[in-house]
Amino acid sequence: MSLCSCFDAATWSSSGRCARAEKSPHSRPVTSPSGPPPVTQRDWLARGPFTLALSAGFFGFFAHTGVLQALERAGLRPQRVTGVSAGALAGGLWAGGLAADELAEELLRLRRADFWDPGLPLGGVLRGEKFSRKLQELLGAVGTRDFGDCAVPFAAVVFDVLRRETVVLERGPLAPAIQASCTVPLMFRPRLHARRVLVDGGVRDRNGERALVSDARVLLHALPTTSPLRHVRKAKADAPQGGPGRAVLQIPALPRVSPFRLEHGPRALERAREWTTRWLESPRA
Repeated sequence: MSLCSCFDAATWSSSGRCARAEKSPHSRPVTSPSGPPPVTQRDWLARGPFTLALSAGFFGFFAHTGVLQALERAGLRPQRVTGVSAGALAGGLWAGGLAADELAEELLRLRRADFWDPGLPLGGVLRGEKFSRKLQELLGAVGTRDFGDCAVPFAAVVFDVLRRETVVLERGPLAPAIQASCTVPLMFRPRLHARRVLVDGGVRDRNGERALVSDARVLLHALPTTSPLRHVRKAKADAPQGGPGRAVLQIPALPRVSPFRLEHGPRALERAREWTTRWLESPRA
């Protein structure tokens, strides 16, 4: 499956965004014989510990998993993972012990019937019981129950409906926390967890900024805004923030996946994996 032609005429800025240029990023840039080779995104990530932040994005867990595959194959392992909504699903399962390829296999087997359990519309179309059982099954298979069991420290970002505030979950049962972060309003019923009424963390903090430590080195995979929540978010909260201690990965032209377009998932996963693999070899500055 080939990549979009955007790669044939794109280069990467220091923020990690794709910009139009005449040179193709398929090969490493030519440098002056007297100058040092450019620092690539991969070089920068390999220099020390970093946090992987996975943003919200409607059914974006296929793309997040492609990013995780590319990082694993490059030998880059984050010291901490944060996730919002789809990012909490992919990041939480990976941190909980599923290798990226194992997670990809599970997603490629996913069918709407695995999570589709409509009931009386008491806060959401879907009851979420099937989703809960699926999460428990996947985490139980690798012996993970609580956040403390994770192979890599993980934080899930959720939104407290009653207090109207973003909350970061880092302890207690893992599956309910992941599910709460994925609870898209009106699609799923709100979740009662840790004495709070919780929904999708992307309501207010799409990129999970609340979960990030100020001085941490961060790789943020920021998905495009295609969620039904896009009309209730503030633009400022959606915009990924760059900086010297942060690399922002944004993948254009990802196939749109939804409960009724799950067949697009494999292409989204493959595109994200291939794009990330090339992005890692692109110059950081």
